[in-house]
Amino acid sequence: MATQRKVIITCAVTGAIHTPSMSPHLPVTPEEIAEAGIAAAEAGASILHLHARDPNTGKPTQDPAVFERFLPRIKASTDAVINLTTGGSPHMTVEERMRPAMEFKPELASMNMGSINFGLFPMLNRYDNFQHEWERAHLENSRDLVFKNTFADIETAMTLGGKNGTRFECECYDIGHLYSLRHLMDRGIVGGRIFVQSVFGILGGIGPHPEDVMHMRRTANRLFGDEYEWSVLGAGSSQMRIAAQAAAMGGHVRVGLEDSLWLSPGKLAESNASQVAKVREILEGLSFQVATPDEAREMLQLKGSDKVGF
Repeated sequence: MATQRKVIITCAVTGAIHTPSMSPHLPVTPEEIAEAGIAAAEAGASILHLHARDPNTGKPTQDPAVFERFLPRIKASTDAVINLTTGGSPHMTVEERMRPAMEFKPELASMNMGSINFGLFPMLNRYDNFQHEWERAHLENSRDLVFKNTFADIETAMTLGGKNGTRFECECYDIGHLYSLRHLMDRGIVGGRIFVQSVFGILGGIGPHPEDVMHMRRTANRLFGDEYEWSVLGAGSSQMRIAAQAAAMGGHVRVGLEDSLWLSPGKLAESNASQVAKVREILEGLSFQVATPDEAREMLQLKGSDKVGF
């Protein structure tokens, strides 16, 4: 009997895009982030992609002291791979964004493969009231914001992170980002098994149409051959459709409240774990198996949880 392919589920627990007024279920405090991450791992996520927020206002922060309040607890309670953001929020400098990855030396860290317009302002039309001052400005300011990830930024971050044995989830918001990644590979800035995370449906990046997903996959296959693992995330309502399509095309999947606040049309996801359970059901319905954290480590050539700095 043919062996079933193993699919990695990443869960992005809170992110820096959505704001607390948008959903009462968005994890904000270190306790909420830890609980959400642990439950997501129990539901089948083998990688947890983590951001931190100011516990009082919910504003994104890269202060290592806040990460320190949930990282040890998650590590003690699950075997999941911890993937720390270096994206932080588009409003931060690269030095700020790198602080958690430098301090905690995770197995995996995210790295955006190019500068893009990151338009969050359409969400202003959906919400009348915001609990915190910063929320409206956070969305409004994205009209005139470039999420900066220059070649120098990427090279600095990957070189610094690489010295700690941290590998990167290379986030590609557009086709050109794949070419930038190939350039970095050719120059030896990044090597080994490449983990590409294709992002669909951010205003300023590639769209969420099935043809976009196919174009991204075809281009990545042509540029990277069998040197890479491919994962996808669909923003908002495209989350599960893109996960299903990409899984059928040999990819891995990412879910979580960073990417979508919803479980189904008009129904807010009450937890990250509920999205993990839903995508797991889709994967198992397609006759795939969900990869364990150790299987994910092997596929992505990670250093192991005993070699992190937390």
